[in-house]
Amino acid sequence: MAERKTIDELTLMDDYMFAAVFENTNFLRPLLEFILKIKIAEIKLVEPQRSEKQGYHSKGIRLDLYVVDENGTIYNVEVQTYTEGALPKRMRYYQSVVDISILSPGSDYSQLRKSFIIFICNYDPFERDRYIYTFENTCREEPDLTFGDDSFKVVVNTKGSRGEISAELKEILTYLDNESVTGPISRELDEAVNSVKSSEERRLEYMRLTLRDNEMIAKGRQEGRQEGRQEGRQEEQISSIRNLMDTLKLTAQQAMDALKISESDQQRYLSLL
Repeated sequence: MAERKTIDELTLMDDYMFAAVFENTNFLRPLLEFILKIKIAEIKLVEPQRSEKQGYHSKGIRLDLYVVDENGTIYNVEVQTYTEGALPKRMRYYQSVVDISILSPGSDYSQLRKSFIIFICNYDPFERDRYIYTFENTCREEPDLTFGDDSFKVVVNTKGSRGEISAELKEILTYLDNESVTGPISRELDEAVNSVKSSEERRLEYMRLTLRDNEMIAKGRQEGRQEGRQEGRQEEQISSIRNLMDTLKLTAQQAMDALKISESDQQRYLSLL
């Protein structure tokens, strides 16, 4: 695993810095409006670095920015700097986690809100050289028929050159891509980045997050080793059961009884056999 950057090394394309700067709605609201070509009257909630995990065995994620506007529309905005990781399926998973977090038990599906999963990438995942790729579910047989589930996935490419975008958005994408200050917007962003780096409170927060992430990684490795040992014992038991069945012509039940496998484990082994 690569060593984590210090806060002084962070750019606006690093998730912590992105969330720290764009939790300011004066930056966030125009960014969303420029990307989606919409108007947002008011942002009601901005939650940076929001953790979501729907079950003990499910994969947890941390959302860079979780945003809700005056109409209840949800925007999840992420920055992506590495090409590995099956981007479309990752966006699908983020969409599902966001949807699950909306509905409480007994709620009607009609209460699912409009949502936008927005990934800002410093590479072109589709290699079509577009600034923006917007995806909406439509009917293959009737292309003009939309599915109407109010879910949208938007990929922004900081290195794009095709498509019509505003001069303001182009300035922001240029700054995100290479930190070039080319106008008043990028100058304000650069000042905001430097302000985060000079803030003692932000430095402590970043240190705490780094320590927490390192602890989670260490815990994950330990759990992985434990699961590996458990799987090894399980495979050994299955091999023993099959060996007794083959050599002594026993049934699976007789073999498990001979090996003194507990009743609570026997059903699991039967399904694996």
